[in-house]
Amino acid sequence: MHAFDVFRQYERNHWELSDIDFTAIDRSEVRPEYITLAKSAVMGECNSIAATHGFFNEFVDDYDFSAFACIWGYQELQHHYAFKAWLNALEVEVDQRPVDAMRAPYAPGSTPSATLATNIISELTVNHIYREVAQWVKEPVLNDILSRASRDEAGHAREFIHYTRTRLARLPHELPSVLETLYVYTSEARIKHPVGLFKDSLVQGVAEETIDTGFEIFLEKVAADGELERLHRKVRGAFGSMTGLELDTGAQIRRALAEAIA
Repeated sequence: MHAFDVFRQYERNHWELSDIDFTAIDRSEVRPEYITLAKSAVMGECNSIAATHGFFNEFVDDYDFSAFACIWGYQELQHHYAFKAWLNALEVEVDQRPVDAMRAPYAPGSTPSATLATNIISELTVNHIYREVAQWVKEPVLNDILSRASRDEAGHAREFIHYTRTRLARLPHELPSVLETLYVYTSEARIKHPVGLFKDSLVQGVAEETIDTGFEIFLEKVAADGELERLHRKVRGAFGSMTGLELDTGAQIRRALAEAIA
């Protein structure tokens, strides 16, 4: 069972909240943008509860993936608490109301493979953004949290790719839904994330920061010219490697989708 191998690797390599020295925060290096970024990350990472619930509902016939979802959910909750603990150490209040508002599970995707594909995209996106933001952030403890979380997200993306590839080998008729998901998330010149697409409406008028707030800071303050296209190329390349198809452009994705449904 693949999740058993993931679990053993997790036991060898995982970090704990107690590994982070919150007393080492350099308050002289804390900028208002960092506070906003951390609050945005809190809002993004808290959705692991809703997502894990959704996974259990949708993959009721897949014990292996469900076991992995437990490991994934723990790590994502750890990220949520790490960013929250950094804010707490600075006496910054974190409003629990918008977190509570997003508790409901995600609805199933058009196919289970589409759900897995959506999570590949979200993990690759957050991995990229956390890594780039970590290089920009000068406060050392927040830098450490971002770096740890980025590495975790890379591992999560790898495992979601594994489960998608394995499922498509058994159920190739789900390929069109995977290609459609890729096109939806990479066809526009903006960052799309499932939390922003499906959950932000639940916290309108309640949350000052959402995950999209952090993405906006990334694009305005951190991203180099062409950064969004580099991110989209990374995502398309992962899907191309996973499916064996040429998916480097929107046109190629549309062509592959048309052939898959023909």
